[in-house]
Amino acid sequence: MGSQVLSLRVEGELLERLRQHAAKRGMSVQDYVVRTLIREDFDERFKSSVDETERLGIWGTVT
Repeated sequence: MGSQVLSLRVEGELLERLRQHAAKRGMSVQDYVVRTLIREDFDERFKSSVDETERLGIWGTVT
């Protein structure tokens, strides 16, 4: 998988908070932001899968 550049303009206070969160985890701000986006994407896809499974009625009562 190749990588591309995404440039963001971030308010100073938010950037400082990102730096602090990243530092607590021993990460760069870039790595912290990317991992946060990946986690959010996973959470969204997982919730979507659960919702679809429930809609199909696959999770029913155990007999």
